[in-house]
Amino acid sequence: MADVTIQPMKSGPYQVTGTLKLIDSEGKEYEIQESMFLCRCGNSGHKPFCDGSHRRVGFVAEEGVP
Repeated sequence: MADVTIQPMKSGPYQVTGTLKLIDSEGKEYEIQESMFLCRCGNSGHKPFCDGSHRRVGFVAEEGVP
């Protein structure tokens, strides 16, 4: 099994790298990719993926893990 890394970008999306399978809450499976960016601001029009909306809305994430 390959390693998967999830790294939050500064006030941006989660960058997910590694071989993985992504399945949404309705059971839809997304194509396996080596790197993808997942929305964490909640404003993407292409959820669960980031579309850059965090910049438009001025999303600011807390630093570190609470």
